[in-house]
Amino acid sequence: MAATGQPNKMQQQQQGVKSRDHPRFLRMNDDSTMMKQIQATHTPDGRDVDVKPIVQVIEDILSRTTPDIDGALHGNHPHLEALEDGSNTDTIRGILEELAYTMHKISCELSCKCSGGGDAHATTMAIFNMLSHYSWDSKVVLTLAAFAADYGEFWLVIHLYAANPLAKSVALLKQIPDIIEHGNSLKSRFEAVTKLIKVMLDVTKCIIEFKELPSPYISHDMPPMSTALAHIPTAAYWTIRGIVACASQIISLLGTGHEYISWTNESWELSTLAYKHINDKQLLERYSILQRIFERPHVDNQLILRTVIYLKDDIQPLQRGGIKANIEVLRRKIVLLLISDLYMMQEEIMILEQFYKDAQAKPEIEYEVVWLPVVDMSKPLDEETQSKFHEMQIAMPWYTLVDPSLLDPAVVRYIKEVWRFTKKAILVALDIQGKVVCQNALHMMWIWGNFAHPFSSLKEESLWKEETWRLELLIDAIDLIILNWMAEGKYVCIYGGESTNWIQEFYKEAQHAASVAGIHLEMAYVGKSNAKEKVRKATDFITANGLGHCWNEPTTIWFFWTRLESMLYSKTYHRKTTANDPIFAQIQMMLSFDASDQGWAVICRGTEMAKAKGDMMLRCFKEIDEWKDNAREIEFIPALLEYLSKLHTPEHCNRLILPGINGDIPEMVVCAECGRPMEKYFMYRCCTT
Repeated sequence: MAATGQPNKMQQQQQGVKSRDHPRFLRMNDDSTMMKQIQATHTPDGRDVDVKPIVQVIEDILSRTTPDIDGALHGNHPHLEALEDGSNTDTIRGILEELAYTMHKISCELSCKCSGGGDAHATTMAIFNMLSHYSWDSKVVLTLAAFAADYGEFWLVIHLYAANPLAKSVALLKQIPDIIEHGNSLKSRFEAVTKLIKVMLDVTKCIIEFKELPSPYISHDMPPMSTALAHIPTAAYWTIRGIVACASQIISLLGTGHEYISWTNESWELSTLAYKHINDKQLLERYSILQRIFERPHVDNQLILRTVIYLKDDIQPLQRGGIKANIEVLRRKIVLLLISDLYMMQEEIMILEQFYKDAQAKPEIEYEVVWLPVVDMSKPLDEETQSKFHEMQIAMPWYTLVDPSLLDPAVVRYIKEVWRFTKKAILVALDIQGKVVCQNALHMMWIWGNFAHPFSSLKEESLWKEETWRLELLIDAIDLIILNWMAEGKYVCIYGGESTNWIQEFYKEAQHAASVAGIHLEMAYVGKSNAKEKVRKATDFITANGLGHCWNEPTTIWFFWTRLESMLYSKTYHRKTTANDPIFAQIQMMLSFDASDQGWAVICRGTEMAKAKGDMMLRCFKEIDEWKDNAREIEFIPALLEYLSKLHTPEHCNRLILPGINGDIPEMVVCAECGRPMEKYFMYRCCTT
């Protein structure tokens, strides 16, 4: 490197203090202002540089340098093979001939701007402007090559100093003897430079490898790839910024000897950046492998399960009932991957446990469940998190991971981005070959239980083709008392709400209307989905006052409404709407009843059904004298429907609250009553009652 005029030592010390007090651009690694500056310099013209041979030469130069000056003087450095002569060297020469002038300009920029403690950011941006027409990887490689040539020359003079008169004379002009004299005290400084150089090489290789990732399997628009690519300009900036820092350190020694200039921040910034990008690269590689494995057919499920659950053979990754097991126990079985955080609802575990134990007792329904807990592994698991994990693990009768840390970050990313897991638990169904046959079988599990076996989307579609809108679909096996009423041909009323005053009045008027119409009406209170404490008070009130049948168990009420939500999501998945599916419209109406602030009721017998909001149904019952004759003539429910239609007005306000389940919420929802698109609102709720 050419020696240039240097400021005195007092000026250097003042500059060093200023650098520590006002690190403007050291804090800009996430600053959009810096990113805009970098992107503004980037105007590639399509020129393609074969950077790999250049990197090979750079590595050869840098590997022969040593932070031990005394060792360099006496030839105590590792023996390394020289670059091979022949066609490979000729190729490198051909590449470098075209780039020699550009690299020389970079070298001059480093020598001039780094002398006298210049602005490192300004120097970095000047290099970016100089290399505006090159790709990101070429910018970094050319700058690193220019530095490597100068850095290699510096060490070459030191290596030859004791034995070569020419080297000794050059060293005198560059004031290298003073550096040699203080070699021991400067060793740690050269070690830091060496570490930083290694980091820069690693990041450079990462940038190159990102460019070479196979496009048939990875889309640049896919979140993992697009996120990583967005970091490349920042990686390029900090790599070149690190080169400027290293050049400044060497140039500062030429003329000032062993004076110290602080540069810890640059080293720390680049080391952090290197770790991030190396980690991102490895993550992306594992992610792409996972994608390809899921795209290919397999003879069994072992490769898929090993890749998702745990790839190594050093431990048994599964546990059930306190007994550890290998993935081999899942061979030739349908596997349901239960994916959740550590706060999966106890009701979900309880209901799923019933289905699982029922299947275990029936050889014709064979499947296994494996819990994959998704936990934030960016920090070590604390005692509370470990305790919560073990609590969940004990509550589950199926296979679980022995430790949440076994789940690879690439698998977690795949779970979130392909299977669309967010917070709500999902149940990914794999057939015996490991093929994903349903990305969330939890909906069909809630609707049909083990009748949905083998839990494929095709099975789900076939089950819907057999269904009609009837009370049996709503109740299923939740309440055998109600099913018995239906089997006996009785009139049945199920209703919900939270006001005990309305419940008492509604029960009295409904029984009076039934008596006037000459029918027997059984009534069952099914609660409300998100008002546990109010519903508990309502069920206690109903039981205490003998107001008919009700569900005293909160899990039963939760499951009733969860099944309805699952029906809606299942229908949505199969592209059903109120316009093309009558069951969808009925499900939506039921959920809108639940979202309202008032009660509601459904009256049915056989396939006949009438439903309305609480105030409308209550009015019908109060005005039974107006339609009792019609009820005796054409039956109770048809007459009720006619009277409801007379009372109906076009004015209405229906709400539909859909829990956010993994991106399954439709973009547009049509009102089940009038057919117009409903307005979309966002609601954030924390309900502990």
